[in-house]
Amino acid sequence: MIKNSLASISDVAIYPIISLTIFVSFFVLLGYMVFRADKKYIKHMEEMPLTDEVYQKD
Repeated sequence: MIKNSLASISDVAIYPIISLTIFVSFFVLLGYMVFRADKKYIKHMEEMPLTDEVYQKD
């Protein structure tokens, strides 16, 4: 039933390509953001659960 429904849609082959492009783009962007992140901030967030420091907004 689903196969017949998809077969009736014209140019249905473009949807998997678009989905893959969005998926890959998201993870490439995420990887870029991780490698460009401030190392001090990451270290601070890493150690937060182990300290008694309480975040106070100035």
